[in-house]
Parts: sequence; structure tokens; C-alpha cells
Amino acid sequence: METATRPLPPRRYGAVAGLLSLAVGLGVAQLVAGFWAGGKNPVVGMGEWIIDHVPRSVKDWAIRTFATNDKLALIVGTLVILVLVSMWLGRIAERRLAVALAGVAVIAVVGALASLDHARATWASALPALVGGGAAVFALAWLNGWRPAALAVSTPRGATAGMGPDRRSFFVSAAAIAAGAAVAGGLGQALRRRYAVAGQRADLVLPPAPDTEAVPSGGNLGIAGQPPFITPNSDFYRIDTALLVPQVSPDHWRLKVHGMVDHELELSFADLLKRPLIERDVTLSCVSNEVGGNLVGNAVWRGARLDDLLREAGVHPDATQLFSTSVDGFTCGTPVAAVMDGRDAMLVVAMNGEPLPIKHGFPVRMVVPGLYGYVSATKWVEDLKLTTWDEQAYWVPRGWDQQAPVKTESRIDVPRGDQVDPGRVAVAGVAWAVHRGVSKVEVQIDDGPWQVARLGAVPSVDSWVQWVYEWDATRGDHVVTVRATDGKGVLQPEEPAPPPPNGAQGWHQRGYRVG
Repeated sequence: METATRPLPPRRYGAVAGLLSLAVGLGVAQLVAGFWAGGKNPVVGMGEWIIDHVPRSVKDWAIRTFATNDKLALIVGTLVILVLVSMWLGRIAERRLAVALAGVAVIAVVGALASLDHARATWASALPALVGGGAAVFALAWLNGWRPAALAVSTPRGATAGMGPDRRSFFVSAAAIAAGAAVAGGLGQALRRRYAVAGQRADLVLPPAPDTEAVPSGGNLGIAGQPPFITPNSDFYRIDTALLVPQVSPDHWRLKVHGMVDHELELSFADLLKRPLIERDVTLSCVSNEVGGNLVGNAVWRGARLDDLLREAGVHPDATQLFSTSVDGFTCGTPVAAVMDGRDAMLVVAMNGEPLPIKHGFPVRMVVPGLYGYVSATKWVEDLKLTTWDEQAYWVPRGWDQQAPVKTESRIDVPRGDQVDPGRVAVAGVAWAVHRGVSKVEVQIDDGPWQVARLGAVPSVDSWVQWVYEWDATRGDHVVTVRATDGKGVLQPEEPAPPPPNGAQGWHQRGYRVG
């Protein structure tokens, strides 16, 4: 007696089918994206579109909430939304397959349009989303019993038309589709590795810098828990708009200098390394850094002087803005006056004694002391255009000031917790007023008098300074406040202000319970 195959119960595996269709779509999209250096999967394309178009308030919230993990949070959030929508469409497919397939197609088109809406997009940018979307449509249809005419078979005995495939067929198809998604995604990742530059960076030997600024022996005060004077590369904050870190080969890197100049210049990486190199301690700070925040770091940067390069090009007297562009299309506007006034503005090739980390701009980035990063520190830089302020860089239309000198800031880092023992307590932290220097740091306990803290040694006005104050802590609840005075005698403003549009300000305070 022949046993009839039991049909797949409705509304049981639809969510699984939707999830599998998403997996195969993303896997195929990753495979397609792996065939050229600028290829990006739809998740990255959508994420970049979100970065470029969400309101400033949302971006500020993301940076406050996730700090340097903001990009990971964006990718995870995008994936979660795609998973939920795909599972929902999978449930719809059990009853109205055509509607669900149309929904998958719409997602693919949205992904393609998001990928196209980018500064460096070409028609090929849409291919991963469109081809991956087609694969997802096919997978969802197949898992719901659709077969091409050439593979069509009569409905098995005991099965009900319109109920989808039987359980065995579903799981066989699901396993095959899951395996295909994994293989496609794995091949895509393997293809992407062709463009990775980690090996080239590891093999790169950079020339030394004859003009070196020594890190002072007294820069570190030796207070436990206080940030080191030189921030390790692995701990240095990263805030930029690149969801997928650009992989730029030194062999292919070129820098063009043009615009309002007497003659255009073009340099290769080898040309840049032949120029005189300098090495300087410079503190970089993100304009999004809150009072007391950690989006700031101090490093030793090695590179070629930017002002010398611009003089060779011959800057026109009416050029007011150095408009720099990254390989990923990000743009940055720097005051020409700040680059040419003698400060150590650089095209950087090394950070803390080693080639630039890839995520920090390898092979070349800009560093201009005294300005927030969004107007001075273009990573993966490939184009320098001398122009006027009529041309707006990336962040200016989004509500940030055109010119943004770093404000004077001070921060309490030690003690780290809010509970301390009575007696002598080291209160310590860092302060910075980049390109003006810090002349004094003062600490106040509750509403008492301001007490002058001891400062560490610094190599120049461009680096932060460590400070420490020995507090005779008495039992009870106390509030500790810190403020700094810059090298020109200007006191750090007390009135609080948020980061937009030109950096946060205010005195940092921390509460402690002694006892």
C-alpha cells in the first residue's frame, strides 16, 4: 500500500523560507560584489545611504550611544530589519506568493538605488543588489513550490494544490539553498581578499623622519588608570563615514593637487616618500566628542609637510579652502590659511612608528593640528583642490560649521569609579587646546577654591597634556570639577554647549562618594 506524502502545513515554515531567501540573496550579492574593487553588498550600500541621509540628530545620537562601534551597530541594525521583513514576507508567501515576491523585488530595487546614491557610484554599483534580489526571488518561489515548466511535475498523491511543497521536498530545498548561500558568500569573501592591502602594509618599510619631535620623558605622570601620553593605534578612536574600510594599494595610490594653483601636481606614493619627512606629536579630536568624552587621542604622526607641497603648486592669493577628497568620496574643507601659517600640517604615512593602520587612512591621510577632524583629517586622501568657501564639503550642508578650531577641553579620568577611600587621592586626567597649548589646569572640590594641578611635560602646543591633583578626600559625597587655560591665557568656557555645530564646551565634573 503506497503511503501518501503529507503536505506542508500552512503558516509553519514560511518565516524560514523568507529567512533562507534573504541568506541566498545576500550570499549571491556578496559574490557579485567580489568581482571588482568597488563592489559592495546591499547591506553596505544601504548603510552608506543611511549615513549620508539621516538627520544630524540621529547621527549625534548614534555616536553618543555607540561611539566607535557606530558602524557595527548600523550594520547589525540593517541586518535585523532585513531579517524581520524577510520572515514577514515568507509568511505572506504561504498565501499570496506573488505579493511576497514583489516585496522581495522592491527591497532589491531599494538596495540598488541606495548603492547608486553615492559619490563614487557607477552603474555597476547596483548589480550586487539586483542580482542578489533576483536570487532571493527565485529561492522564495522555489521553497513555496514553484518550479520552471521544464521541472514541473504533477501534484503528488495526497498533496493539496496551493499548499506548497511537501515537508521532505521543503527541507531538501532548504538545505540546498542554505548551502548555496554559504558557498556564494564564501566565494565572495575570497574574491574580496584579492583587494586587501594588509599584506602590503605589513611589508612596507618607510624611511625615517630626519626632523623628529621627541616624546618627553615626563609626558607620562605614572598615575594608574590615566590614559597614556601616546594613544596606542589599537585604542585610537575612529569616526568617519566609510562603512566598508577602503583598501588602497600604495602601488596604485595617486594624489592630485589642482584647482586655484599655478600648475597642477600629481604624486605617487613613492614620490611622497622621497620628500622630506617630519614626525610630530599631534592630538586629534572629533567634533562629536562630548565634554569628558573619549573621541580624542594623541599620536606620533610621520609625513610630508603639506604647506611645502602647496607652495610648489603655487596657491592663488584668493584661494581660501583646501578641498580634500577621500577614495570613498568623502570631502573635507580646510582653511588654506591654517595649512600655510607654519603649523605642522602633514600628508601622513605613519602613526606611532608604523605604517598607517588601514582603518586610519592607509596609505596616506591628512593631519592639520588645531582643527577638528571633519575639517582637517581626511583619510585615504587622493585629491586636493584649491578653491573658495563657495564649495561645500560633506559635513557643512549637514549643519556643521565650515571652520572649526579645536576648543579647549579638560577631562577627569582618575579615579575611574565613583567610590574612593578617605585620604590622599590622585585626581588626574588630560587637557588639550591644540595649537595653542595648555598653560594651566585647575581642580575644584565642591564649591571650594580652585587649586592648580601639576602638569606633565609636552613636546609642543599641538599635543594634549596629562595633569594630576592630590586631593585630601574626606568622608561624604563630593563633586570634582576641572577646567583648563590655554597657552594664550584664555580660560576654558564654563557654559555648556552640545557638539553641534562646532564642538562641545563646558567644565567636566564627576561625583565621588568617599567612605
